[in-house]
Amino acid sequence: MEKLVIIGNGPAGLTAAVYAARAGLKPLVFAGSNPGGLLTQTGDVENFPGFPDGIGGFDLIMDTQKQAEKFGAYVEYEEITAVKLQSGGPHTLTVSDGRIIECAALIIASGATPRKLEVPGEDRLYGNGVSACATCDGAFYKNLPVAVAGGGDSAMEEALFLTRFASEVHLIHRRDSLRASLIMQERAKKHPKIKFHMNCLITEVVGDSKVSGVRFVERELNKETLLPCSALFTALGHTPCSKMFHDAGVETDVSGFITVKNNTSLTNIPGVFAAGDCADPRYRQAIIAAGMGAKAAMDAEKFLADNDK
Repeated sequence: MEKLVIIGNGPAGLTAAVYAARAGLKPLVFAGSNPGGLLTQTGDVENFPGFPDGIGGFDLIMDTQKQAEKFGAYVEYEEITAVKLQSGGPHTLTVSDGRIIECAALIIASGATPRKLEVPGEDRLYGNGVSACATCDGAFYKNLPVAVAGGGDSAMEEALFLTRFASEVHLIHRRDSLRASLIMQERAKKHPKIKFHMNCLITEVVGDSKVSGVRFVERELNKETLLPCSALFTALGHTPCSKMFHDAGVETDVSGFITVKNNTSLTNIPGVFAAGDCADPRYRQAIIAAGMGAKAAMDAEKFLADNDK
């Protein structure tokens, strides 16, 4: 039986692996079919401490994985397809290659997936102008026009943040009214850099190697417009990768984000911990995920030590 299994090898899972490995727990990390998660799809990361010239998202993940492996972590590129969890463990995991693994403690760091527009060019240009995080990528577009897709509070926040850098921010929403709170709407509407395109349906992200524009249809007029811009930020919300764990008894909020107790990584099931975007409905930043991963490893170490006694 494994002492500790970590599901996910984004910044949360790998930081947990570094801490757990240094504590002598020899954690087994399942990276899944999309190793590194969203960060590996990001170009340069300029807001992670310790890298004054920035670092590629893929490089950051691979370096952290090497660090974890150096101290004794094991990384497998398989998915966990089913889990059976019980209070205090052991927990039973089904691996995509057919193996059944038991572990005394489990850290869930499965991440969250940005909701997509599902239009041509979106996937192809992700990381090259298409982004789901203005905080991560907004500074790359100084004095350039950008677009934001969405109509909720997140979209208003993204648009307002981008005004610090972009020459103009085009907010495109498919409905004729916004879902955002009144105060957020008013702030966005008052800003001279933000231009609203209401009742408009994005049909394509345009560009060869990077975004050069967004094509949308003005639904009321049935008129197609090509808007030149250097980036498209999708602010449509995130879906946490938590369903399998929720079905196994882990508590989540109404949006599916795993609930943790009192600013720790503890879930409602003793011996099961959560870290990163799957348990973070608010920030979704690599540095915060890393900090949550460190907490999860420390909580798991204490749990295992207490149970060994």
